[in-house]
Amino acid sequence: MSKLVETVDSLEKKISKLLHSYKILEQQKLELENSLKLMQSNNQELTLKINSLENQTKTLKAANAMLGSNEYKRETKLKINSLIREIDQCIVQLSE
Repeated sequence: MSKLVETVDSLEKKISKLLHSYKILEQQKLELENSLKLMQSNNQELTLKINSLENQTKTLKAANAMLGSNEYKRETKLKINSLIREIDQCIVQLSE
């Protein structure tokens, strides 16, 4: 009978340890999920900021070219030509 009691005690200790480990892992999982949500939110904000800065860069390049900078002159000419084509298409549609 003594051996049975020892076995039961041993099993209880092991189960207690497993439950404790489970609770710790569950808490770590929640912390990691919260951290992931925070990082995803931060990533989204940074992506929006990058897009905004890229648009600003394009605008500044066009402004520099219009101010006489030779560096972005070709891009500006292409953009202006594209706008002119669009205006021409609008005029053709209006005249029909």
